[in-house]
Amino acid sequence: MVIDKYMYGGEKNVRHNLIMFFIDGVSFMPSMALISITAVIPFFLDQLGATTFQISLATSMTLICALLAQPFFGYMASRSTVMNKTFAKILLCQRVLFVAGILAIPLFSGHHPTLIVVFLVSWCIFNLFVGSYAVFFTPLVIRLLPPNKRGTIRGFGFAVGSLLGVGMTALIPTILGRIMFPYNYMVIFLIGGFYLFINAIVFYFMRESEDQKPVQPLSMVQYLKNMPIAIKESSALRAMILTSIFLVIANAMLPFYMLYAIREFSVTEIHLAILTGLQIFMAAIAHIILGIIVDKFGPRIVALIVACLILSAGILALITNTLSLFFVVWALANTGNTGSMTAISLLLGEVSPAEKLPLYVGVHFTISMALSAILVLVLAPVLENLGFAPLFLIVAICGMTSLLINTLLLRNRMKTLA
Repeated sequence: MVIDKYMYGGEKNVRHNLIMFFIDGVSFMPSMALISITAVIPFFLDQLGATTFQISLATSMTLICALLAQPFFGYMASRSTVMNKTFAKILLCQRVLFVAGILAIPLFSGHHPTLIVVFLVSWCIFNLFVGSYAVFFTPLVIRLLPPNKRGTIRGFGFAVGSLLGVGMTALIPTILGRIMFPYNYMVIFLIGGFYLFINAIVFYFMRESEDQKPVQPLSMVQYLKNMPIAIKESSALRAMILTSIFLVIANAMLPFYMLYAIREFSVTEIHLAILTGLQIFMAAIAHIILGIIVDKFGPRIVALIVACLILSAGILALITNTLSLFFVVWALANTGNTGSMTAISLLLGEVSPAEKLPLYVGVHFTISMALSAILVLVLAPVLENLGFAPLFLIVAICGMTSLLINTLLLRNRMKTLA
């Protein structure tokens, strides 16, 4: 594909930005291995004596807090002239506040109920800034990289970062075993924070072409008012949201998988390291393979594969009850989670006009996060009273529903855009 200078700033800028996105993946994945809401954080809260509701609250915060802050960041994105630098400053602010919260752990180490509250507040603040990610990161990928270069290089970057993350997870049992609780988790979170700082700086040094088509500027009120209009005017967006929303809901259930392993199999720190390492290893494989597939066949096919993985994880979890097969379920679910992040962001790029991309991303993010947050909060008392079967039934239903909508509806809507 010939690089359009008007769109991407020429070959030199594209090469530079490919390197930056590669480093983004390399630095981001180790941090997520150590600050993992699906593995490390539930284990930390469980050792503090947190209830199922408190653990589900930590999970729902990743959705609710990001959702509440997203309109503000969408407004910022629509008015930003240099999106990469604005995004970098937001990320740096997030990471400074997160490290400050982690450094407060020793102050409350003698009173675990208070420490749980302090950590949840810090986690809430961290996730308010997560609301910026969808409305900045996805437009940056679309604006800075041509369609045939958005998957493979980024995939290899995330794969290398995932392998580095596996190395980080190998440290978890050592740190947990040799350092007194809860200082051991403080060390783990601070190492993760170090990688997050590197990741934020990467975005500052990306190159955004001055000739880029400007994003349609909106006030915050206009941004919120235009959300239902965007849904009404674009049938492709509606089909894309219906396809992906069930993937997002299924992925929002991932932290409960770890809670299931803790309650059903009494997993130890060694199991935690293995599960976290497996999570990162599968992410590495998924980023490489699905990155190549997305460049060759497009993000819709990747979304189809993801739906099959999620469906398989749900069914296998329902019919088995052994730790060894739980590892298989965990691998399938995390591969699906990795693939859905790749597919959804690029699908949004395909169905969205360039000048309305932050708005379309915001619409998808708001709907999917709101439904996921509600379901996560409702699921907590259900799990307490009925066990974990409803969890995996929901996952299987989400996978099947997304698969059917993708095949029967989204495929036809995407053809109309070609």
